[in-house]
Amino acid sequence: MNWNIEEFKQASKLRLAESKLYFKKLRKKTPKDLDFIMQDLHDEVFDYTDCLKCANCCKTTSPIFTIKDIARISKHLRMKEVQFINQYLRVDEDDFYVLQNSPCSFLMDDNECVIYDVRPKACGEYPHTNRKKFIQIANLTLNNTEVCPAVYDIVEKLKQKVPFN
Repeated sequence: MNWNIEEFKQASKLRLAESKLYFKKLRKKTPKDLDFIMQDLHDEVFDYTDCLKCANCCKTTSPIFTIKDIARISKHLRMKEVQFINQYLRVDEDDFYVLQNSPCSFLMDDNECVIYDVRPKACGEYPHTNRKKFIQIANLTLNNTEVCPAVYDIVEKLKQKVPFN
């Protein structure tokens, strides 16, 4: 599905309370094959999802930058690590390096990423819906239903595949 971003935002807000309740039930009664179900749903949704048409994640949120990410990206940009940190990053309330601003400084007008080949690990793994031990990041996924139309679709499909009545 190709979402209009405003329609997506409205739909995700309307379903948020329902999704919170669903994830609460999912934590209490986690299917043994949840990781396989999530992998299948992730693959299905990303077969028809073009992230470059949206890039809402890059426009509205920041990944966590690890020390390895900082070293790799600053080397790629031919900057000293401290210069990279001072120019682009800040420390958040959880003591993680995150972007100072959004949208991401490395996002171009066509939604391409200037540092795609050396992007932070968190960007490469986003939206994390195909991770093993998925239930451990259920809260992150719930938050991402408001950021990423693909995550919203995956969660809606999960509700159909693993219903709680």
